[in-house]
Amino acid sequence: MSNKEACEVCPVHHRDNLVRLGVSMDKVDFVVALAGNPNTGKSTVFNNLTGLRQHTGNWPGKTVTRAEGGFSYNDSRYKLVDLPGTYSLLSTSTDEEIARNFILFGRPDVTVIVADATRLERNLNLALQILEITDRAVLCLNLMDEARRRNIEIDIRQLSRELGIPVVPAAARRREGMAELTAMIEEVATGKYACKPHRSRNRPPRLQQAIDTLAARLSGQFPGLPNLNWVALRLLEGDQRIMDAVRSRELDSLLTSQPATESQS
Repeated sequence: MSNKEACEVCPVHHRDNLVRLGVSMDKVDFVVALAGNPNTGKSTVFNNLTGLRQHTGNWPGKTVTRAEGGFSYNDSRYKLVDLPGTYSLLSTSTDEEIARNFILFGRPDVTVIVADATRLERNLNLALQILEITDRAVLCLNLMDEARRRNIEIDIRQLSRELGIPVVPAAARRREGMAELTAMIEEVATGKYACKPHRSRNRPPRLQQAIDTLAARLSGQFPGLPNLNWVALRLLEGDQRIMDAVRSRELDSLLTSQPATESQS
């Protein structure tokens, strides 16, 4: 039995939402989002993974460029979508809105977070926000060659334990770590590696009480909705996009109990 046959129920991406987001879903087994701060070498990682199998266009209704490409690994076909470089997912800019909505509503099978190893503390802000939305992620710790040159030492195993996701050290411009990254993408996509991401729990008691109350109401309206606390917090903060998704019941597309056939290509 091939890997592809063995993992027929593995994909979790939401095909219909991805199509609405402008992604071509022909001949795709798994969808991978590529996220990260600007100037982390994200485009170099994208080029290394996809080679010449890529094309560009605009996000639907936006003037922001979208690059997508593909690669094959162990008999499976992967669609890689390069999200706009952002510092957060608070949806205060068009780029942030695009990146956040893709991860939330497109439900990629893996989100690769590209971080600058020389500015790790700054880059982890985006990583932690992404882990509030999805539990299927890989941290690509890029520019390790520059970190070594600056005598910066990073405990990769400890970082992985703290984040609850795999961490792959890389120097994309030298193609270092790319084979390891591809292999880890497969492990997360197929469920061989079960991520247990860090989630923020240090909130003021009154805020946490409000989140818990709203999350309970959301659970009644959207049974099985993942990351209820995150959605509740966004509503409390007045996030218009999430409020619209509640009113229109677009959040139904995120229900963990939906049939697997809906998320397969």
